[in-house]
Amino acid sequence: MSSVADKYEMVVGLEVHVQLSTRTKIFCRCSTNFGDPPNANTCPVCLALPGALPVLNDQAVELAIRAALALGCTVQTTSIFARKNYFYPDLPKGYQISQFDQPLAKDGCLEIGVRTDGSAISIGITRVHMEEDAGKSLHDRFPGVTAVDLNRAGVPLIEIVSEPDIRSAEEADGYLRALKQILEYVGVSEVNMEKGSLRVDANVSARRIGETKLGTKTEVKNMNSFSGVVRALELEFTRQCAVLDASEKVEQQTMLWDAHADEVRPARSKEGSHDYRYFPDPDLPPLIIPLSRIDRIKSTMPELPRARRERYAREYPDLTPYDISVLTADPAMGRFFEAVARRSGDPKTAANWMLGEVLAALKSTGQSIGHFAVRPADLGDLLLLVRDGVVSHSAAKQVFGEMVKSGDPPRHIAERNALLKVSDDRALASWIDEVLAEHPDEAQRFLAGEKRLQGVLVGHVMKKSKGSADPKRVNQLLAMRTGA
Repeated sequence: MSSVADKYEMVVGLEVHVQLSTRTKIFCRCSTNFGDPPNANTCPVCLALPGALPVLNDQAVELAIRAALALGCTVQTTSIFARKNYFYPDLPKGYQISQFDQPLAKDGCLEIGVRTDGSAISIGITRVHMEEDAGKSLHDRFPGVTAVDLNRAGVPLIEIVSEPDIRSAEEADGYLRALKQILEYVGVSEVNMEKGSLRVDANVSARRIGETKLGTKTEVKNMNSFSGVVRALELEFTRQCAVLDASEKVEQQTMLWDAHADEVRPARSKEGSHDYRYFPDPDLPPLIIPLSRIDRIKSTMPELPRARRERYAREYPDLTPYDISVLTADPAMGRFFEAVARRSGDPKTAANWMLGEVLAALKSTGQSIGHFAVRPADLGDLLLLVRDGVVSHSAAKQVFGEMVKSGDPPRHIAERNALLKVSDDRALASWIDEVLAEHPDEAQRFLAGEKRLQGVLVGHVMKKSKGSADPKRVNQLLAMRTGA
């Protein structure tokens, strides 16, 4: 790859299809619920029966505008729905209702980082337009037969088309992750690739370094993960470079990514816009969006990821850039952290628990932070118990484990399990005596002056007390045994 990288430059533009989080489809009242039995959510409109007419879902328009504004696009006051003609078994009408020369929004931008030369990686957003989804062809349900499920036909989508500003597979990955995060923050979609609510097509070409003219592009489809996008782009770029090295021409065609075979292979010649024979849909009037509506939606936009990262850096100076990146990964994580920080009054400790115990618990239980058994206020109260010396740090971890299981408040758990910190010298001395008796070799060496064993013995005392012993006082009492 090094010789290829020295001679050729990758040029990528991405087309991202995002399912909008509406309860019903874009032009009818059928449910958008994922996972229902095949063809259960259909009606004359999405089945394209004669005489059925589309009626635009206003909530889909609302969500599409939010997404466009979050990406810095200019929302058009007038956009046109068009018919995009092509013939697939899962497209009942023989055309898809989409937008063409007058899209909902255009001219956005997304910054995703900095290149090695110090220049900002700024990816232009050409357009955001609304369209309906097609159905789904199932090739593995019945041997030798393609089955068609039309539940997805008519589900509302936005297509986000980038400029060809992406120069590597890693930049494509960064762009997609940043895009997904923004869409999550503004609440317009689940952006779940497994459910098909986020789908990516990539237009990729190779050109010699120093050239400005775009090379012949191919479109890569069937990528169902971000890692799949990265691998597919790498393979297709390498293939095109080999074609150019052989003084041959790259053909404009559609390629399919096969994750199992780890290959990109040709599917068909690539269509141009003229092949789709776009024309305005006569059943749908122009979509008129008053400026007052755009201004209203702007006023309700939430804080976006970049703004939140910058605010955390200002308000929580003890947090590292890594802390901030994890805590702002999704909006629910940020809300949880801020609630814990407010309750405990200690943002850095709150961050440490979020990045440690909380993330570990989420991973082990499979819960999301939005449905976590531990309430932010209760975690804040647990940190206050540690700060005030009511429970030790080790006991707090035990309390937290019980909170994950039961959802009970931390003080109740600490009292119920005898985990409140014990500072009484008689109780502590009793545990110390037991530990010294149970570990005579270590005890003898410690009492003879081997001070490094003090930490080991403190650990034994903490274990015997189930984390309830005051470690500071235990250290003091052990030191007294040596006359120190």
